Amino acid sequence: MSSIIGSILNLSRPVKRFFAIFVDIFICITATFLAFYLRLGDWNFLSTDSQWRPFLVLFISWAAALPIFISSGLYRAIFRYSGLGALLAITKAVSIYTALFVLAFALFGVEGVPRTIGLIQPILIFLFVTGSRILVRFWLGRAYHDELRRGNLPRILIYGAGAAGRQLALALGNSYEMRVVGFLDDDARLHGSSLNGIMIYSPVDIEDTAALLRVTDIILAIPSASRKRRKEILERLANAKLSVRILPSFSDLASGKLSASDLRELDIDDLLGRVPVLPNSELMRANIFNKVVMVTGAGGSIGGELCRQIIVHEPSNLILVEQSEFALYSIQEELESYVSNTQSNCSVMPLLASVVDEDRMRNIFREQHVNTVFHAAAYKHVPLVESNPFEGIKNNIFGTLSMVRMAKEFSIDHFVLISTDKAVRPTNIMGATKRFAELILQAYDQRFGESSTIFSMVRFGNVLGSSGSVVPKFRQQIKGGGPVTLTDNEVTRYFMTIPEAAQLVIQASAMSVGGDVFVLDMGEPIKIRDLAESMIHLSGLTLRDENHPDGDIEIRVLGLRPGEKLYEELLIGNNPEKTSHERILRAHEDFIGLNDLMDKLAILECAVKQQSLQEAKAIFQEVVSGYAPTNQPDSDI
Repeated sequence: MSSIIGSILNLSRPVKRFFAIFVDIFICITATFLAFYLRLGDWNFLSTDSQWRPFLVLFISWAAALPIFISSGLYRAIFRYSGLGALLAITKAVSIYTALFVLAFALFGVEGVPRTIGLIQPILIFLFVTGSRILVRFWLGRAYHDELRRGNLPRILIYGAGAAGRQLALALGNSYEMRVVGFLDDDARLHGSSLNGIMIYSPVDIEDTAALLRVTDIILAIPSASRKRRKEILERLANAKLSVRILPSFSDLASGKLSASDLRELDIDDLLGRVPVLPNSELMRANIFNKVVMVTGAGGSIGGELCRQIIVHEPSNLILVEQSEFALYSIQEELESYVSNTQSNCSVMPLLASVVDEDRMRNIFREQHVNTVFHAAAYKHVPLVESNPFEGIKNNIFGTLSMVRMAKEFSIDHFVLISTDKAVRPTNIMGATKRFAELILQAYDQRFGESSTIFSMVRFGNVLGSSGSVVPKFRQQIKGGGPVTLTDNEVTRYFMTIPEAAQLVIQASAMSVGGDVFVLDMGEPIKIRDLAESMIHLSGLTLRDENHPDGDIEIRVLGLRPGEKLYEELLIGNNPEKTSHERILRAHEDFIGLNDLMDKLAILECAVKQQSLQEAKAIFQEVVSGYAPTNQPDSDI
């Protein structure tokens, strides 16, 4: 039906006028014979000796109607826009026609033609002509507006002509959000064929195909493809400079609720091509199942994901420690919703507290009988900690010291510190504080090696989508028209997804024998400039630089921020040891004894009280291996 309507709308104006005249002639024929039938009550008038009289009436009707309708402008109107003006024009034309018809047949009369025909036939003419215009207005007008709206929609290609692609095309068939104009598929046997009226093209010719079809977006409909394969496809699509989106999982497709709003934006882990390793369920449950588990910093990116992973493995009680009221409320609501939906027996306990407040933490440990602690509470944003060094020192170092003391005092089973690659040969306060926190755990484990508490720490790089992460920042800058800002063209970073990092942290904790420094295999580091360029291209935009002054988005280099490094490292030494998990390594890092460390902590505490950043940095240089602060003016904030 839509193709018929489209064909009619595409006819030339003279052809459309001829068609309208033909319709009105048909209306005159129908109205004339119907008028005789209504007046005489049967169709016998067609078989009598006077059968020529209806044709006389019909001839006079044509001779009068067409000139009147033409002169009244009935065929100049665009019928799909017919409104009150068109109705008035029809009324005027039919009134003139009626006056002539009544004069000819009702007043003067024609032998053999009932005088009432002069009244009935014009009434029928008016009803039929008006009705035909109204019908055209609603039929073609609505179809025209629908076609116009769909013509302005994003024109998309679906990459993948399999089951997922077909279902997506069907779901979007009547959508007013997108218009499917073709498929792309790697199977050469399908190229040039049609699927439900939609052509299938080769991805090799993506640039020519996109230009020909005026494509604006591509949707990857290959939910079963590996991340490595997805990365290869995205690299191929990057040159086409089209916005790329991803189809939801097969479970979403099976639900039958798929719509354009379900299509997600391209995530950076799609570009990484990193293949996740399925978690070991025994390691995941070892320190969690039927235990009281505490997560500090529970409202943060890593802390929140740890909570999501932990609650699945059925702890008896999950204690959320967080100093931000809103962050604590958000994660509590999410976890309690999970408990309600799954009818879990886990109790979720939200506690507003700061790890620096030792009295508050002592009361919590005393009351809750904690078995396992995941200590994720930390200030981690390098420039902010560089500007607020004493808050960073108090939270990251003395907060960790407070937690370690409580763990030792109440003989908890496992204590896990969430660390960072910035702790390795740090150039900033944040990195130095995190390495100091590692040293506290190592020293306590050495001093109380035979105690029941097993201390361990897990060190990894950037996680995608965390607060302060470069990826959401780039996406926001691209959406705002740029520029995308970099600190340096040569900056590289390690990346990992938040769920994978949280799973590996939990599994590493189960492998600890005490004092372990675990390092997660982050894969190869990524140059941030390459990442920015890929995000620009896969958003369907072009890079603006000296060679392309007409591009869409500029990349602007601002210079390294205070304390920032070009390259991050994961190991201080070079002797990592493999573990039973392919993504988890055990590092062998030097440390100092607890007595010596406590002396340094006492001096550092005095420096914090006196707000002496110079003295604090001096302690870092003595204690933290490789600490080399950048030449930034000291801040005493």
